[in-house]
Amino acid sequence: MKKKAFWIVMGGFTLFMYACKKEAQIKEVVNSFLGFQKPANFPEPVYKLENNKVTEAGFLLGRSLFYEPRLSRNNTVSCGSCHIQSSGFTQHGHDVSHGIDDRLGTRNSPPIMNLAWNKAFMWGGGVYDLDLQPIVPITTHEEMDENLENVMGKLRLVSKYPAMFKAAFGSEEINTARFMKALSQFMVMCISANSKYDKVMRKEGGQSFTADEQAGYALFQAKCSSCHKEPLFTDGSFRNNGLAPSPINDQGLYTATLQQTDRFKFKVPSLRNLSYTAPYMHDGRFLTLSGVFDHYNGEVQPTVNLDPLLRQNGKLGMPLSADDCSKLTAFLKTLDDADFVTRKDLAEQ
Repeated sequence: MKKKAFWIVMGGFTLFMYACKKEAQIKEVVNSFLGFQKPANFPEPVYKLENNKVTEAGFLLGRSLFYEPRLSRNNTVSCGSCHIQSSGFTQHGHDVSHGIDDRLGTRNSPPIMNLAWNKAFMWGGGVYDLDLQPIVPITTHEEMDENLENVMGKLRLVSKYPAMFKAAFGSEEINTARFMKALSQFMVMCISANSKYDKVMRKEGGQSFTADEQAGYALFQAKCSSCHKEPLFTDGSFRNNGLAPSPINDQGLYTATLQQTDRFKFKVPSLRNLSYTAPYMHDGRFLTLSGVFDHYNGEVQPTVNLDPLLRQNGKLGMPLSADDCSKLTAFLKTLDDADFVTRKDLAEQ
C-alpha cells in the first residue's frame, strides 16, 4: 500500500510539473509576440495598421486560414499550396502556378513578403488593398475556384474557428470582413528584413560586404536601383522590361486598366530572396539568374511601352559583362534571408 501511495503521489507530481511546464510554454509564446515591428532600415508601411492592428489571436487565426484547404472548391488547395515558405512563399519549380485539379494559371506565384509596404498587388495590378487581395485567388477558376459564401459556410462548420474568431474579434461571428482582416494580419507579419544586406545596413554584428559583394552593390546602384529601390528592392511600379510577349499574349497591367500605355507592363518584383524564389519573371520563363542577365544584356525587345531606361542612346537593354554578372550575383545573394524561410511562427502548424 505504501508503495502504491508513493507512485500515486509521484504520478500526481509529474502531472503537476507537466502542467506547469505547458503553462510556462504558453506564457512564453504569448510574451514573445510583439505584433508588427517595422525594421529599423525600412520606411513606414503603406498598409493602414491602425485599421487592423495585429494581435496574437488575429495572427494565429490568419495563419490557420492561410494554410486552410477549405478555401478551395474541393478542399485541396490553400494559400500555402502556391506560396510555400521554404521557397520564399512562392511555388518553387513551376513556371506558372498550379491550382485546383492541377489547372495551370497564367503567371508565376509572387512571394508573400513585405506586403505591408505594397501599394498594389499581383503581377498585373487590379487590387490596391491587401484586405481584398485574397478574393482573387479564391474565386479564380485556375486557382481555388470557390466563392466567399461557400468558404464562410465551410469555416462555420469547423469546431476550432468560432473560438478563434471570438479570440481575434470579440465574438464567434465568421464573416468575410473578419476573414480578410485575419489573413492580412498574418501576411503583414511575413517580413523579410534579416538578410546580410540588412545587417550591414543596420551595422549589426560587425557585418560587412566582401570585395565582390561591395563591387556588386556598386553595380546594382548604377544599373538596377532605379526600378529595384532599396531597401525593399522594388519601387512598386509597373514597367515593361522588354520581354517578348508570351504565347498567351499576357498584356499585364492593361488587363486591369484598359489604358493603351499600360500594355505589357508588369509589377517590378523585389530582388530579395532570389535564391529561394526561382523561376523568374511574371511567367517564370527564366530558370536562373544567368537567364535574367542574358535578357537584359542582349535580349530586350522593342515592345510597345518599353521602359525608357532600357532604351538608352539608341541601344536596347543593359550591357553586362561576365564579371559584372558574377559580382551582381554576389551582391544579390546578400539579400537572401534564411530566417524568413525557416521562421516557425510563419509555418503551417
